[in-house]
Amino acid sequence: MKIRADDNVMVIKGRDRGKQGQVTRTFPKSGKALVEGVNTVVRHTKPTGNMRQAGIIQKEMPVPASNLMLICTHCNKPIRVKLRVLADGSKARVCSRDECGEVIE
Repeated sequence: MKIRADDNVMVIKGRDRGKQGQVTRTFPKSGKALVEGVNTVVRHTKPTGNMRQAGIIQKEMPVPASNLMLICTHCNKPIRVKLRVLADGSKARVCSRDECGEVIE
């Protein structure tokens, strides 16, 4: 997966199309990511123990990573990500736009 935690992403498919948010957690095995303010659902829950509040709770659910595009930190546009091997032998994510081409951190 080319999306990591703390990345800014834009949703390109689904009912939340066009929304932007920050990735809070990724799930590489299932290919999904949890994004702030995106894909919120309503759950009716019972109290469990003394910590949990009962009632109707809104929570965020994971979004497939294929429905997300990374927003470049330099050109502030949604991009596809290229991987490039740097001179020291490490891999880095790079903006795929011809005008930009900057390393994304």
